[in-house]
Amino acid sequence: MYSTVRRCIGLLLCVSSVAFAASHDATHGASAMVASRTAIASEVGADIMRQGGNAIDAAVATGFALAVTHPSAGNIGGGGFMVIRLADGTLITNDHRERAPGAATRDMYLDGGVVVPGLSTKSHKASGVPGSVAGLLDVLERFGTMPRAKVMAPAIRLAKDGFILSYDLATDLARQQTDFARYPGSAQAFLKADGSAYRQGERFTQPLLAKTLERISAKGRDGFYKGKTADLLVAEMARGGGLISHDDLASYRSVWREPIRSTYKGFQIVSMPPPSSGGVLLAQMLNMLEPYDLGAMGYGSADAIHHMIEAERRAYADRAEHLGDPDFYPVPVARLIDKAYARLRFADFDKTRASRSQDIGAGQWVAESPDTTHAS
Repeated sequence: MYSTVRRCIGLLLCVSSVAFAASHDATHGASAMVASRTAIASEVGADIMRQGGNAIDAAVATGFALAVTHPSAGNIGGGGFMVIRLADGTLITNDHRERAPGAATRDMYLDGGVVVPGLSTKSHKASGVPGSVAGLLDVLERFGTMPRAKVMAPAIRLAKDGFILSYDLATDLARQQTDFARYPGSAQAFLKADGSAYRQGERFTQPLLAKTLERISAKGRDGFYKGKTADLLVAEMARGGGLISHDDLASYRSVWREPIRSTYKGFQIVSMPPPSSGGVLLAQMLNMLEPYDLGAMGYGSADAIHHMIEAERRAYADRAEHLGDPDFYPVPVARLIDKAYARLRFADFDKTRASRSQDIGAGQWVAESPDTTHAS
């Protein structure tokens, strides 16, 4: 969903000294590869490496290019995660997920205990403090080799000069036309002056985004979390009943975390830890499936899909109960990715029939006896 402040899907980048991967359109050479949601952004990353940059430089350049070429989820107004493997074997992750504003409260999406429709998804109160800019810049500063201005130049050029709309993006923009019209900022950015939708083959420019990216390029995080960009964000929050303040922006920091590590049939699995649920879920599902020969069942076969779905049901039930932000809640990661626990969770698997998701509860474990006694 697009909005005046872009709240987007997290960007996940897996990088080493010679390879970078995300999804969809790929550009590759003899010793390196870039894959992202758009061919244009992938080519930006590949070109950075052709100029001598490492995979971190390419990942950050691709990330900013996605903010231009994949506006529904490329994001500089959202957040994300990055999993990094360096040539020397170093493994680390960067958490730059959005954070709740300081003024957020537990019941802010409720009215008399009842959820207010749309308040947590399509209102200014739904926006978290954006983290993508901080994360991309922090990763570049720590592991990159190129100056910020050079890495960001392609994204600025794409926003300022525009690019030719693909069928995919043109269709996506047209599909959201009614929603864009409800928000002046969205209409200005994603619709033509007469309110009509852009079409495939037309040039799409984003001059305001270009100016924002230029401020980031010139001033780093202060070009986004302070100064004019911050003033514009906070003013829009105030206008629309949002909660993000100058203090929220200025105090935002990305977090370096140790990755989730597991194994699957001799392969090492390295993924993102909480607050992302992806790494724990991946490890847990693979642990459940490890005793079975999915390959022998046949790719896409009913048997293989049945096994995978049942593992997913149990993992997602645990996700709803046990996963959260480790800065505020002691997530039981070690237990969740333990292979013995996975076998226990999958013990009731029936290979002849599907279960119902509503019948699958979260796994439980007791650290001490549940019994108690009272003496009065």
